[in-house]
Amino acid sequence: MKKLILLLAVAWSLASCKTGDQVKKEAQAFIDSYTAEYVKLYTASSEAQWKSNIEIVEGDSTNALATQKANEAFAAFTGSKENIEKATRLLKEKSKLSDLQVKQLEVILFAAANNPQTVEDVVKQRIKAETEQTEKLFGFEFKIDGKPVSTNDIDDILKSETNLEKRRKAWEASKEVGKGLKSGLVELRELRNKTVKALGYHDFFTYQVSEYGMKTDEMMAMMTKLNQELRPLFRELHTYARYELAKKYGVKEVPDYLPADWLPNRWAQDWSSMTTVDGLDIDGILKTKSPEWIVKEGEDFYKSLGFAPLPQVFWDKSSLYPLPKDSKIKKNNHASAWHMDLDKDVRSLMSIEPNSEWFETSNHELGHIYYYMTYTNPDVPPLLRAGANRAYHEAMGSLMGLAAMQKPFLVNKGLVSADAKVDEIQVLLKEALNYAVFIPFAAGTMSEFEKSLYADNLPASEFNKKWWELAKKYQGVVPPAERGEAYCDAATKTHINDDAAQYYDYALSYVILFQLHDHIAKEILKQDPRATNYYGNKEVGQFLRDIMYPGASKDWRAVLKEKTGEDLNAKAMLSYFEPLMNYLKEVNKGRKYTLPETL
Repeated sequence: MKKLILLLAVAWSLASCKTGDQVKKEAQAFIDSYTAEYVKLYTASSEAQWKSNIEIVEGDSTNALATQKANEAFAAFTGSKENIEKATRLLKEKSKLSDLQVKQLEVILFAAANNPQTVEDVVKQRIKAETEQTEKLFGFEFKIDGKPVSTNDIDDILKSETNLEKRRKAWEASKEVGKGLKSGLVELRELRNKTVKALGYHDFFTYQVSEYGMKTDEMMAMMTKLNQELRPLFRELHTYARYELAKKYGVKEVPDYLPADWLPNRWAQDWSSMTTVDGLDIDGILKTKSPEWIVKEGEDFYKSLGFAPLPQVFWDKSSLYPLPKDSKIKKNNHASAWHMDLDKDVRSLMSIEPNSEWFETSNHELGHIYYYMTYTNPDVPPLLRAGANRAYHEAMGSLMGLAAMQKPFLVNKGLVSADAKVDEIQVLLKEALNYAVFIPFAAGTMSEFEKSLYADNLPASEFNKKWWELAKKYQGVVPPAERGEAYCDAATKTHINDDAAQYYDYALSYVILFQLHDHIAKEILKQDPRATNYYGNKEVGQFLRDIMYPGASKDWRAVLKEKTGEDLNAKAMLSYFEPLMNYLKEVNKGRKYTLPETL
């Protein structure tokens, strides 16, 4: 009898053991079926979210409810128990599958972890809370002295106003929105953590980091290393800014730390507007142009590299310009790019005005758009139509933004005279006050705050305290006056609310940006990385397309090594700003350094 049972067990085992071809066929059938439904629901969700971002009407919840409904349908499908079980079972036989199939099944499981059917009620609550938080954030009416102002108005004051009282009012006005967002952030933290725990993740931050194939400690160690490598340069920039801004505002006693309202950015993430470069100030010319001209010039840049024109759908459906000042409708004031259907429908949401900041931003956003367009090809299935990793998308956008602001390019475009005398050190200073200053914010303040928020369960009674502790430690920035826990200054940054636990993407994107730019300048253009002109160079275009084309179908580390010959590192960024260090050390001689040399 025992022998018979054993023989039957062996026979059943052999019968159930599928060949590699059978497993591949089964996997492909599942992936194809899943993809068809995924794209349909993804598109519906994108359309609903798009409308919620461009048509915010106070007291009207129509768009919010439609978005909530579309997102719930998308979540129910991606998190379904059936899809989780099928993907999990197939991945147990990954040795029999193609690399492309394995990657798609992993994407299916990653998406499921954010919406598991096992905690369906929690997922629905989270979607509702996220929709309400977005409406609160972008439907908020900013005011100075009781008069409504736009975020562009606030930004203009912080960039140009020298009256400290007026600056203080503008900065404080920018933070009022945080008060009404704190309770929502507390709720979102709880719901996001509960959601991903259902599939075994410790917390939402850990879940997001896992998409890089890394653990939280590994990612934070990388952020610390990046901050430490750039610390000497940032320390010089911080000392320089304290003394120069004190002089600009007529303050005799130079503060040890920079008051947040002294800086030209609401979050102190970009200080470049505190200086101008003679010969490279293009705002005068741009003021004579239309907002549409700004976008068309960006398109022309990409076309010169061999990319296709922007599709008509981009022009028909994007929201590119500010709404009229008397408009009763509001829209998201943060620039973004959208791949609506993972196919041909690409759009951008901006509020373009004819100035240098929007000139750079427009080129940046088009970088996302052309990335979408390039990896939408027969070799990349819809589930893998994404950046090689999340940082690559930002790197591509920022790379093109940087290239569009260098003198040889601007000369070529007729925005700067070829005879213009330009102080190269001042150019580097302005760039460092953008790119180098951003790292402590992205890799330090933002990443550490969100890690504390989700992974360490930071008490709600300490949100503001923690935010300003981190800003002081990493950025050397302090609030202009005591900021109690009634405020939630972290939540005034859009990503904390609607793109959570991913801000290290931006820090890594700058490292990738300089690594790619260094390679393009030296190996393709044979030009100084600090003075390049990409315009019209088809070889540069091909280099970029080769990186963009596979989307997420190739390992991000392999893509970088293959195209630049190096693993991820900050050497190119440090080398780029090396000439600036001697200048800053000379200027800062005799000045008091207040930031410690090490973190």
